[in-house]
Amino acid sequence: MADKIDGVKLALLSNRLEGISRKMGNTLMRTGRSGVLNIARDFSCCILTADDQLAAVAESLPIHVLSGPDMMAATMKEYHPDLKRGDAFLHNSPYHGCSHPADHTILVPVMDDDGVHRYTMAAKAHQADIGNSIPTTYHGTARDVYEEGALIFPAVKVQENFEHNMDIVRMCRMRIRVPDQWWGDYLAMIGAARIGERELLALGREVGWDTLEAFNEQWFDYSEERMVGAIRQLPAGSATRTSTHDAIPGTPEDGITITSKVTIDPDGGEVTVDLMDNPDAQPCGLNLSEACARTAAMVGVFNSIDHSVPKNAGSFRRIKVLLREDSVCGIPKHPTSCSAATTNIADRVANPTQSAIAEIADGFGLAECGAIIPPAVGVVSGMNEETGQPFVNQVFLGLTGGAGAPEADCWQSICHVGNGGLCYQDSIELDELRQPIFVKTRTFAPDTEGAGQFCGARSAYTEFGPRVGNLDIAYVSDGGINGPKGVRGGLGGSVSGQYKITRNNEREDLPNCAVVTLVAGELISSQSCGGGGYGVPTERDPDTVARDVVEDYVSAERARSVYGVVLDGVGNVDAAATTKLRAEMTA
Repeated sequence: MADKIDGVKLALLSNRLEGISRKMGNTLMRTGRSGVLNIARDFSCCILTADDQLAAVAESLPIHVLSGPDMMAATMKEYHPDLKRGDAFLHNSPYHGCSHPADHTILVPVMDDDGVHRYTMAAKAHQADIGNSIPTTYHGTARDVYEEGALIFPAVKVQENFEHNMDIVRMCRMRIRVPDQWWGDYLAMIGAARIGERELLALGREVGWDTLEAFNEQWFDYSEERMVGAIRQLPAGSATRTSTHDAIPGTPEDGITITSKVTIDPDGGEVTVDLMDNPDAQPCGLNLSEACARTAAMVGVFNSIDHSVPKNAGSFRRIKVLLREDSVCGIPKHPTSCSAATTNIADRVANPTQSAIAEIADGFGLAECGAIIPPAVGVVSGMNEETGQPFVNQVFLGLTGGAGAPEADCWQSICHVGNGGLCYQDSIELDELRQPIFVKTRTFAPDTEGAGQFCGARSAYTEFGPRVGNLDIAYVSDGGINGPKGVRGGLGGSVSGQYKITRNNEREDLPNCAVVTLVAGELISSQSCGGGGYGVPTERDPDTVARDVVEDYVSAERARSVYGVVLDGVGNVDAAATTKLRAEMTA
């Protein structure tokens, strides 16, 4: 074992590994074929040690990487104990560590020149189509994995000696509706993982594998110390919060209520998230994989503490997540469908976790982020009459959802709580070029924010439809009944909603989970959830409220009635009238 590494070298090596992870992500971004990758950036890359511990991750979606890659890497070794350089494995099984079946993951073991397994590279990319029974990778109503229809690959070898297993490739191409698009994304993942492998081999030769082993151990210990320090800033306490997913087919009529009990032990430097008291797995596609159940709880914790704590296996030692088998947010048993595991119920785990911490400790935690998968973030598909080719792609046309925080307003376009703001909103022009769609409207909806001392996001409102031919839009929209809650006196954000706009400009209600077919001239309207507010609205800085009115975030009427801010005829704060009104509102 190499000598103890000083702080400077520790930081340098940490950045070197993060740089490799970043190169992997850059490769995926630049070479991925589907819009969900090269426009929306719905992918993640990370590096694991040979003993399956998360070592480095850069600009990756939290729901993809905090937990799961460790389990996937362990599955790879269990099923393939004789690893060799040139091997690569395709993994998307939610029963063996993957987040959900749509997140195809390439695992590459990094073998040194002596054939010793040193690290594992993971490149995960959400696919627009994976062969589901309907053209979407979020099959909310699938009663089990068979009805879901996904091809499941539990760490299946797809390369040996750097050569593709064409049997697997042909299976995918025969089942997936857009085979060329999938093939391009597959090659992008392979390329990203191989870039990481090449760079890590070069680093090992440069600094020595003993040095990297010592780095792993010391970096994890340092990260654990940082996590302990962050937890010790919190008061001791326990709180239980709930969050309810709207009902869809296959769920109880009143939806699915998730309970998160959070216990903070600053003396022991540990946070426990108890998810044991939750409903059994449901006959639908909302069930969480074990990876997403653990990760969603961890997301809620990391959202609530010092953001600079490193996210790796070291800091994870101080988060205890309690799960039970066959729970909707626990450890699923085959053939339970986990089609929408990364989003809907996962958000209903992270949100009450971070809200519970806000309840325990003022100045920490977050309000609830808005729910996800409105139609404007749905999967669009059909036959492009202009090219004669089928198309399938998830669009990210309009969603917000950010939560109010203890010291700042929301991240407006966070997308959803497990995403961490790392997916991009689509370019309208690029979406219209790639699919035969027309986007009529995309805007923020005023007066939809979760009001607070620090505000949650406003809703995004979008209208779009087919330019020619028919357009199918698949979505699993949550938050139409149970909107995002505020904390510490903050108000909830607006609810979601969706309508069909006919050729006669009539509005027809649409269900919250559906595959909707539009013909040319019809539109679908999509309003995403807002985000919850943090703190009492009447404590918001009056000048900030005035600015919100100028920028059309809120109306002057809402400024007065909710925030207690009175504006004069030119939009300036009437300080005396505001002080008087706020005193009356808080009396």
